[in-house]
Amino acid sequence: MQVENKVKLLCKSFSASDNVLVAFSGGVDSSFLLYILKRFSVAGISAITIKTPYIPEWEVNEAKAFCEFLSINHEIINLPLPDSVIMNPHDRCYLCKSALFGHIKTYAVREGFNIIADGSNADDMNDYRPGMKALKELEIRSPLLEFGFRKEEIRQKLKDYGLKIWDKPAYACLLTRIPYDTQINKHDLGIIEKGERLLHELGFRGARVRLHKNSVRIELNPEYFGKILDDKVRKEIIESFRASGVEFISLDLEGYRMGSMNPKKNRMI
Repeated sequence: MQVENKVKLLCKSFSASDNVLVAFSGGVDSSFLLYILKRFSVAGISAITIKTPYIPEWEVNEAKAFCEFLSINHEIINLPLPDSVIMNPHDRCYLCKSALFGHIKTYAVREGFNIIADGSNADDMNDYRPGMKALKELEIRSPLLEFGFRKEEIRQKLKDYGLKIWDKPAYACLLTRIPYDTQINKHDLGIIEKGERLLHELGFRGARVRLHKNSVRIELNPEYFGKILDDKVRKEIIESFRASGVEFISLDLEGYRMGSMNPKKNRMI
């Protein structure tokens, strides 16, 4: 099916009587969903973003700016680290989604929204996504998944619409940078957020900082290996991490790959 037809069918699946609350992370998928619903559907559209210690501040700020650009009502809810994920268990994604979307659902009921939607797409079914179970249990609708949108199609349509976000790198929560069964604390999350922000500012798009106790393992596209080993760049990175108390800094020679902290049988290599 042509992507434009998918867009039309998706938007027609919402009626003028629908009051839709989009769970908005600021990423490519939820941005696309928010944009097409606002532009092409007849439903009432609002957005909600959850801010937790493991969501980078800049992600929330970008979500806020995008909603302002679209003139969409946007609520930001600050929540503490859920007790259920403090030890970063293997089912943390399910537990996290259950907790966060539980708060979203409570807000939606109170404010009169009859539909909650998220940005899960068809490609998410090919990855290790235990959080999808929580979305089903809470009756969260995933329109991009329903109508078979793939990531490549989403990026291309955003580019067609002239939206700069079309090539924004994929970004997962900071809990994915820490090994399972490791206690989470704000200090470690701060090291990761600060480190990744620096790497992005230095031009390493999509870089990841994996934290292993007092060591960090940097994952980035192999095309950047030469650049990161430049003496000036390398020293700036080392000095920044050392200032945060990190003792060992390494470059992962395999480069960035999705889910490198996942159990081996579930990794996307």
